[in-house]
Amino acid sequence: MIRIYGIKEKLNPIKAELSDIINQCMVEALSFPDNKRAHRFIPLDSDNYYYPEGRTDAYTVLEISLMSGRSVEAKKTLIHLLFKEIESNLGISPIDIEITIFESPASNWGFRGVTGDEAKLNYAVNV
Repeated sequence: MIRIYGIKEKLNPIKAELSDIINQCMVEALSFPDNKRAHRFIPLDSDNYYYPEGRTDAYTVLEISLMSGRSVEAKKTLIHLLFKEIESNLGISPIDIEITIFESPASNWGFRGVTGDEAKLNYAVNV
């Protein structure tokens, strides 16, 4: 699951395109299936969204939750690809993008009525 935070006036108009970009990067960097999109957009009022000095109101936060198993190289590839594609397609500078990957063991995930370590996935986690 991916949570995306931003100021609503900036985030709402780009949601669909940003979701496409994120999905494309997940497919390319982590070999995710194209139809595995689980994005949650959280548009905030500007008075509820404080961000570091030197950033603009385009400041966007991506929190990516994954099952453990991806290599450091794959995760770095994902981060660099997200910076590049978001900037080139949406014009948001990397200074205004924050990305955090949270990992949890497969046994800590529950979906489709089973835990992640019991699931029959149609994609590899160890990439």
